[in-house]
Amino acid sequence: MTGWDVTDLSGPDGEDWRVPTSELDARQQELGRLLAKAGLPGALIQHPVDLYYYAGGRQNASMFIPAQHAGGSIEAGGNGPVLFVRRSLKRAHHEGGGSDCPHEVIPFPSMSVFAEHLANRGVEAAPCLQFGEVPKTYSDRFVNALAPLGACLDATQVIHAQREVKSAWEQKQMDSAADVQLRMFEAVQAVGGEGVTELELVAAAEAVSRSEGFGGHVQMRRYPLQCDRGVIVAGRAGGIPSFFDSAVGGTGAHPLNGMGSGFTRIKSNEPVLVDLVHAHRGYIVDMTRMFVAGSLDESWISRLEDMVAVKDTVVDVLDRGGMCSEAWNEGTMLAEELGHTDHLMGMAPDQSRFLGHSVGLQLDESPVVAAGFDRPLPIGATMAIEPKVVHGEGSIGTEDTWIRDEEGMRPITAGGLWPSITEW
Repeated sequence: MTGWDVTDLSGPDGEDWRVPTSELDARQQELGRLLAKAGLPGALIQHPVDLYYYAGGRQNASMFIPAQHAGGSIEAGGNGPVLFVRRSLKRAHHEGGGSDCPHEVIPFPSMSVFAEHLANRGVEAAPCLQFGEVPKTYSDRFVNALAPLGACLDATQVIHAQREVKSAWEQKQMDSAADVQLRMFEAVQAVGGEGVTELELVAAAEAVSRSEGFGGHVQMRRYPLQCDRGVIVAGRAGGIPSFFDSAVGGTGAHPLNGMGSGFTRIKSNEPVLVDLVHAHRGYIVDMTRMFVAGSLDESWISRLEDMVAVKDTVVDVLDRGGMCSEAWNEGTMLAEELGHTDHLMGMAPDQSRFLGHSVGLQLDESPVVAAGFDRPLPIGATMAIEPKVVHGEGSIGTEDTWIRDEEGMRPITAGGLWPSITEW
């Protein structure tokens, strides 16, 4: 036998891990509706995460999705969404659903005739690009190639807004991620103790995550952020800031990987903050709990209790449909009243200015519990809420991933099923 076959592409035990074609079709149609509402003619999807979202895979490709009733749309007599593939055409067709694929999958034409090719499909205006997601040198090539159709506008915010609300299928993937994540915490509990390094704990958690199909990358939206999915910091390492816009930095393993876990060993009675991410079929959940070899003194316990109270305040505001900025204001006000002004989400001057971040296919989605986000968390949106305080001797806090459904806020991750503090 030579070459490869699409039957080689499967999840564990031959399970079909492709995105259902009903999901892809619904997403493409919804984007067409949102583009029309925004007065935009169509979009050319090129960011890998969004290619997975709309086309079912992240091949080297560009996907054209027309606005409803615009040139190229089914309503206007066109052929609708199409994926132009450079590599691999065969795999892109399979990942899009094979014979049930809701969009066309064809080879990418020469850039010199790309605009003409779109025009022949009924496209009358240059499609929008993702200027907020792709490098300028890359997008400039398409701006120039599409010039015969006019100027390219930006569809980044329209796409981000659509992805905020998770479908029932997406929520199911996050529930599965949370099940795996719980076993990651169990692995940390099993191997931890005095003298164990942060990296040894991460390795135990990673073994669980990898064995369940984690793909190796935590996708980030904001450049140049990069994130390890296991940020475990012990004692004073929890007070070291890093480039990463989060409460907790950590030493990292070396300067190029200068955040998260390093070679610090656990000492008795010091706080060990365990912040673990798992992504199931791309969908991320984020959770933090505290561990200690021995016991924490009352000062640390009091700080943790205060952060739980801040978390409850943030959840309450979002639960009743309050603005994300309101949740930030009320949460930070409580933290300040409790004496944590200079230590909330980092030590001054290296403090982060948020208490929660939306998650999905990327770790840093919108909206955010922060100033300026003057809108509620949408129904169906998922958010990691993570108040933490940082001192020179370490860091402490709590975090769960939540969804806002028709009944209010509910945790996707362990919530009360895992204690705030675990003692080795």
